[in-house]
Amino acid sequence: MIFCLVVLIMFLMYEINNLNGTARVINYSGLVRGGTQRAVKLEICKRPNDALIQYLDDILHNLKYEGGQYNLVKLNDKAYLEKLDYQIEYWEELKREIMKVRNSTASVTDIVSMSETYFYIADETVSAAEKYSEKTTRVIRNLEIASAINMALLIGFVIYQMYSAIRINMRNKVLEKKAYLDLHTELPNKSKCEELLNDDKFIDRSVACFVFDLNDLKKANDTWGHTVGDQMILSFAKLLKKVFSDQDFIGRYGGDEFVGVMYDSTIEKVENLLNELQEETARFNEYNSFIDISYACGFAMSVDYDHCTLRMLFDQADQNMYDNKIMVKKRRKSNTNN
Repeated sequence: MIFCLVVLIMFLMYEINNLNGTARVINYSGLVRGGTQRAVKLEICKRPNDALIQYLDDILHNLKYEGGQYNLVKLNDKAYLEKLDYQIEYWEELKREIMKVRNSTASVTDIVSMSETYFYIADETVSAAEKYSEKTTRVIRNLEIASAINMALLIGFVIYQMYSAIRINMRNKVLEKKAYLDLHTELPNKSKCEELLNDDKFIDRSVACFVFDLNDLKKANDTWGHTVGDQMILSFAKLLKKVFSDQDFIGRYGGDEFVGVMYDSTIEKVENLLNELQEETARFNEYNSFIDISYACGFAMSVDYDHCTLRMLFDQADQNMYDNKIMVKKRRKSNTNN
């Protein structure tokens, strides 16, 4: 499409240049027509002007063979060239008649009628050049229309490509989001968690990392089926979304395990979050008699280490979570025995 536009523009420039040359041809053809009439009148008045005749010869020669001091072009039009050849031929006859007038004292001469005939012939040549100019103008107009259509198509194609690129980019973003999204809870999935944890830079601000693990999920699956287990996971995910802010991170690490990251944390903020989660969980269990949610939790804070990465915090939080889980099991066993 771009190639076609370039070709059209090249043809358009050629035709415009051709039209400019044609305009000069028409102009000088008209000068020959009028100049010949003046030369004849001067001869009749016995005031010959050889310079004018030479001027007309030069113009006619340049019209036929192009170039010359008047920088004329040769029009590639059969009708025009035929009329120009006839005009030049008749001009030679008219010049011979002019020489007869100069060298004769006779009062009878055909120079006036020949002059009128030559004027008609020259006028035909000018008309042929004008018709060629009109044809060139139509060609230019058609090339302009074709160029405009091609440009419009090119712009439309560019807009379509941009629209397609935007759609593909949006689709890729959706796919990328899905690739890092846990469809069940709509939280970031394990791949996203791993991407976050694999940042090997040392933490340069106060950050807290949490690991949560649901209790009794296997028992729920075995007793009431996986639908109930899935509901427990979904409900706990919603509780986590409530207590973590939008600036923090919460994701499903896999199965019944969740990872949370609190930025710009303090021990007070951590304790407040855990207390709020405990209250939300108790409130949920109070109004939901079928499913009881219980969880183990561990956390670690970057302020407790001189140099640490998020992975190091996660590992420590994970260990603390397992310690908490063991402690909860022991407490339950002790309460059962009592």
